[in-house]
Amino acid sequence: MPTWSPGPAPWRSRPGSGIDPGEWQVKAALVGPADRAGWSWRRWQLTQAPEVAVATRWALLAPLARTPAVVPGSFTALAVLGIVASFVVQAMLLDRLGAPVGGGLFATLLAIVAGIVGAKLWHMVLQARPWRESIRQGWSVDGFLVTAPLVAIVAVLVLAIPIGTYLDSATPGMYVAVSIGRLGCFFTGCCAGRPTRSRFGIRSSDRRVIARRIPTQLLESGTGLFLALVSWAVVTNDLLGVDGLAFVLFLVAYFLVRQALLRARSESRPFSWRRSAPSGILPGSTNPR
Repeated sequence: MPTWSPGPAPWRSRPGSGIDPGEWQVKAALVGPADRAGWSWRRWQLTQAPEVAVATRWALLAPLARTPAVVPGSFTALAVLGIVASFVVQAMLLDRLGAPVGGGLFATLLAIVAGIVGAKLWHMVLQARPWRESIRQGWSVDGFLVTAPLVAIVAVLVLAIPIGTYLDSATPGMYVAVSIGRLGCFFTGCCAGRPTRSRFGIRSSDRRVIARRIPTQLLESGTGLFLALVSWAVVTNDLLGVDGLAFVLFLVAYFLVRQALLRARSESRPFSWRRSAPSGILPGSTNPR
């Protein structure tokens, strides 16, 4: 069977999660020195160490254990920063468009809370795992994109805020949050791209394997930044002439880009509504899909 290798791929197991307490004899061999990789965001040094027994125990924070090329806490920090930045951008636009700032931000807050719940529920639906396991892992952006706008529309109707004006004001901020939040995905190793031999690949982690990968998180982050800048220009200059149209058009554009990026991810999910199908990865070789 023909195979290809995207280059050196350090592996990392997590013996502290899901293993009975005790001591284990673990053997591993250092194949060779790790060469400096082009387009790497972070340098990891491999060193020899004496043979010792590996002790395992139950730990509440085991899922947060240090993993290759992952910055602990980066997802939460950047997600919060993205939400705060989106509030700032929307407040500026609400004031500029003559809509009530306080009421608009309150509607957005309700939409974000509902969107987070929707993202978690949709993630649980997509994962072919027991719900007790999947509820502790990740969110799906698509669940947020469906739930949040619906709740926001209901909220602005109750608050008597013009729907079109509100949606236009929320558009740039939403993609600012995407741009910042996807950086958190990159530094956390979630939503990672498939291994690639392309010179444009970036050595990064999926929380198990460091390899040269398609930078799906960075591509989505860049898309968010582009949509944020363009939508700001469109809304502030009233280029479309129809309130709320900018929100719909940019949401469709983001959705289409996202469907393309899903095909480049390591979990190989072709569409937002399809369940993940993990691709088989063998040490030293990968079958591209």
